[in-house]
Amino acid sequence: MRGNTVVGEAAIRAGCTCYFGYPITPQNELPEYMSRRLTEIEDGIFIQSESEISAINMVLGASVAGARVMTSSSSPGISLKQEGISFLCGDELPAVIVNMVRGGPGLGNISPAQSDYFQSTRGGGHGDYRTVVLAPASCQEMADLTMEAFDISDYYRNPVLILADGMLGQMMEPVTFENYKPRELPKKDYIIDGAKGRPSRFVRSLILNTKDMEEHNWKLMRKYKMITKNEIKCDEFMMDDAKIAVVAYGTAARIAKGAVKRARKEGLKVGLIRPITLWPYPSEVIKKWARSVSLFVVFEMSAGQMIEDVELSLKGSSEVYFYGRPGGVIPTPMELVKIISSQYYQKGF
Repeated sequence: MRGNTVVGEAAIRAGCTCYFGYPITPQNELPEYMSRRLTEIEDGIFIQSESEISAINMVLGASVAGARVMTSSSSPGISLKQEGISFLCGDELPAVIVNMVRGGPGLGNISPAQSDYFQSTRGGGHGDYRTVVLAPASCQEMADLTMEAFDISDYYRNPVLILADGMLGQMMEPVTFENYKPRELPKKDYIIDGAKGRPSRFVRSLILNTKDMEEHNWKLMRKYKMITKNEIKCDEFMMDDAKIAVVAYGTAARIAKGAVKRARKEGLKVGLIRPITLWPYPSEVIKKWARSVSLFVVFEMSAGQMIEDVELSLKGSSEVYFYGRPGGVIPTPMELVKIISSQYYQKGF
């Protein structure tokens, strides 16, 4: 299946009944797929909204009514959704948001990029909030992580962002949907579904009393600490004897894995650390390998954004080197092998 349609089918199988979105390349196959599939399930609702801003507010409305709901877009479209994402976090409402990143800034182009890392992991809207960010590196992971995203979102009452890119959205790979193991989830006792026979409920982020607003923020921080404790995911490849560790995620990690295999054939002791959760970030994994790795090569399809999290994780304990290609350029494994090789011999490993 194509990556975009994998996400759509995984969402349906995870119980998604509502999709709201607006077309933008390179993710258009996803809403197209949802427009067909949601007509085939009971209570399925698909709306092509008049704008991205409308779409994210429709997501909020469906979520507060108790539906499993998803929206998707690409880079500039996600920018327009930021206010609504902040509202979802402030209201503590679950939703799954998919970003198939394209080159930027501005309208940029339709080529795959990773330049939305800051926007995704720092909270692109206003206020002290976080979204869980999952970074698949294959069509199979897009299936698995999409299904898991709905459970994580419901469990913590918090939006989850799936951060992929145009290449992952367009590529075709074999996929199974048998890996999904639903979590035991709390009852949605906050939803607004009519107050007959019970007191009224209020879901809001407008809290004018400053002390109450402060306590609400501390409540959110306690939740984010719990997410950080429970939800970190990271993959390690050929790291046991590595002198150099490449740190990459998503499509860049696929390229890096090929580069690591080639470098190993040349006798270079190189490994790969692949963060799967970009927030919360696997800082402890990075720190663990700092005891034996002398150089961390951060590889991104951007001008350098995740490098900040690697540097924050290491706190000066190991050297960090960056290599990236911004604007939608796709590097090759051989390109990265040359960088690794030059650093390897330069450092005298």
